[in-house]
Amino acid sequence: MSPTPSKNHAHLSVARPAAVEAPIAVARTIREVKPYLATSSLEAIHGRPDQVPLKLDWNESTVPPSPKVISAITAFLGQEHHLNWYPVLNSTNLIEKLERFHGLSGDRLLITNGSDDALDTICTTYLDPGDTVLVPSPTYTHFLVFAQKRSANIVPVYGEDAFGPNLEGIIDAAVRLRPRLLYLVNPNNPTGVIYSPDEVSAIAAACPETLVICDEAYSEFAGVSAIGLLEAHPNLIITRTFSKAYGIAGLRIGYAMGAPEVIRDLRRVFNPKSVNVLAQIGAMAALEDQEYLNWYLGEVKASKALIEAYFQRRALDCRITPANYFLVHFDQAPWVVKRLQEEGVYVRDRSGLNQLAGYVRFSIGTTDQTRDLLKRLDQILDR
Repeated sequence: MSPTPSKNHAHLSVARPAAVEAPIAVARTIREVKPYLATSSLEAIHGRPDQVPLKLDWNESTVPPSPKVISAITAFLGQEHHLNWYPVLNSTNLIEKLERFHGLSGDRLLITNGSDDALDTICTTYLDPGDTVLVPSPTYTHFLVFAQKRSANIVPVYGEDAFGPNLEGIIDAAVRLRPRLLYLVNPNNPTGVIYSPDEVSAIAAACPETLVICDEAYSEFAGVSAIGLLEAHPNLIITRTFSKAYGIAGLRIGYAMGAPEVIRDLRRVFNPKSVNVLAQIGAMAALEDQEYLNWYLGEVKASKALIEAYFQRRALDCRITPANYFLVHFDQAPWVVKRLQEEGVYVRDRSGLNQLAGYVRFSIGTTDQTRDLLKRLDQILDR
């Protein structure tokens, strides 16, 4: 039953705000921000329940997470107290597992809401208006939003070939511009360009006053990591996610690894209760099932051989990356994307990025899923 209004207040009326011609202006630092342009295929998928979809547009895992993840979450929800309490502060439970997993001390780890949250926290902590951010490009564009909202000066660095390394160009720009941050996705999304630990070390050593962010969202697939460099390069920070190889993108959890001083600075602005409890539990369980992870990584690797043979036979320009995606050049990329969607295949047209006109990106799944994809492609390309 709703409470009865007091007679003492019955005569009061709420003043309505006067009509205004325009909404309240956004903050000055936000006015020039260009939003991250992402389109979800979920609505289209849900609109066709009779169709078996191949969701290959966001580089997600194409299979559910380890059964251990589901079991751990289910067991937690069966307890008397679960979602009514805040999660473990600072995710210290997961930090303890990552300490053993990576051989790092806990003061080098920060758990975040996906690696996007880690990138945003880094920009919030270290960027003042006008600071220079160096970005080897083309690359993951959501990071640009985090830097833009700090009114940073973003400087892209392009090589002659989008699919080839540009180590000399990156180092030259870093030495010349002395940026506050340098953002390196390794392996790069979407081109797949990858730098060895020695090359990442060379970049960090060339600009010791720059915080070098090494985004390793796809490192499990590539088998390459800069974690071993953290001790030698205190200006290096690495971000990781459970959204890709571990298959829990819907839970939104990732982490950053860096010097204790850097992690301590990030905690100045980070909310210690912001990572939800189901994400913590899911990530801990995922780490405990490396057998399942290795099975999936093996499936993706085997799929790459099928993909390479198929596009060689088709005489199409296909770029298979060290990560879980590949790109194909089509003369009529929008037409191919549209026809693929009609066949229940959802992919990402990357033509809007510099140097990538005509390229369409596909996530890579299991061998069975890949054979299915190639059959559906046949139906389109043979028309």
